[in-house]
Amino acid sequence: MNMTQTLEPETKAETPEHLISRLAKDARAAQRVLAGMADGDKADALRAAAAALREDKDAILAANAKDIAAGKERDLPAAMLDRLKLDEERLEGIASAVENVAALPDPVGDVIDRSEMPNGLKMSRVRVPIGVIGIIYESRPNVTADAAALCVRAGNAALLRGGSEAVHSNRAIDAAMSRGLLSKGVPEGAIQLIPTQDRAAVGALLKAAGEVDMIVPRGGKSLVARVQEEARVPVLAHLDGINHTYVHAAATPDMAEAVAVNAKMRRTGVCGALETLLLDANYPKSGALLAKILDSGCALRGDSRARSLDSRIDAADDEDWDTEYLDAILAVKIVDGLDEALAHISAHSSGHTDAIITSDDDTAERFLNEVDSAIVMANASSQFADGGEFGLGAEIGIATGRLHARGPVALEGLTTYKWQVRGTGQTRP
Repeated sequence: MNMTQTLEPETKAETPEHLISRLAKDARAAQRVLAGMADGDKADALRAAAAALREDKDAILAANAKDIAAGKERDLPAAMLDRLKLDEERLEGIASAVENVAALPDPVGDVIDRSEMPNGLKMSRVRVPIGVIGIIYESRPNVTADAAALCVRAGNAALLRGGSEAVHSNRAIDAAMSRGLLSKGVPEGAIQLIPTQDRAAVGALLKAAGEVDMIVPRGGKSLVARVQEEARVPVLAHLDGINHTYVHAAATPDMAEAVAVNAKMRRTGVCGALETLLLDANYPKSGALLAKILDSGCALRGDSRARSLDSRIDAADDEDWDTEYLDAILAVKIVDGLDEALAHISAHSSGHTDAIITSDDDTAERFLNEVDSAIVMANASSQFADGGEFGLGAEIGIATGRLHARGPVALEGLTTYKWQVRGTGQTRP
């Protein structure tokens, strides 16, 4: 991280293209050094960064208070303010996540597989860092620390561009992480927070082919759409979470109520939050389940059959089945069995996280096998859609595509591989 790059006026004399090119060149040089650092040295640097986050607690929380105040003045939605807000517990969680990444096995250098050809050539595939990664994100200041930690651990350099709503928080976290990493020998250019909120800098980053190796967008639908439309660099997309939970006819009522309420209401603003509840027409306790959700403070929008179960449910329209609310609002639909549930999910899921609640093992297995989402769950809350909960430490995002990485993207997803070929003088006939 570059502690001198914290004030926008420093960049006003250069174009966004020149700024990104300069930062990327620094990142490339630093990445070569970082890629050669010993496993223990990288881990020590991350532990020092976590300690610095704790030492700078007051400064980080004061910076976050500025962002919260500005967000309220801008009338940001409550869900966005929740994603933005830091307190002592959340900041401790950020520091602990950095330490968790330090404790993970280093994937760099792992031999994926090896073989020997008939001519005696010995082939092996070995994990290596991707290189320079551009990460564009909104709202959640913890991404600054998570991204820095994951990239350092996997030997990558990163250019971080957070949203304007979290600018003070991001800069304070960056300053703390910077001090810790630098104290243990991580090159200064390895992790750089782009020092401007000018949207043109994002455009320049997206077009920096040859200087940046991969872009990771983490934010709302409009951000991801812009990245995918404009990027000239490969993109690892983190799309919206239009997540479903299907309550099967054989669901245990106590489990169905506990899981559905948690999946929606634990934190409504996270990407793993439940957005559409599918209730089997033969599930006998649908009314009680819907009442439990309504009583928890959640508004429901349902089809005609769902509305007949509780007068407090508003009418859903076609748009509701394709909406990521990130709020205390839930779409509800009654379906006639597993096949209709699978068809609805196929038509409307964003491919993020979908779940079933059932005591029927065969039905659960069919759901797990047939739903084509990055994360598919049986009898568990979709709020577990998180790299930390998967034992991966922090995550860079949840990829919903089908290439390179899928689901929670952590250390392994931030590596690629190269072939190493060892011979004894073989020539090709």
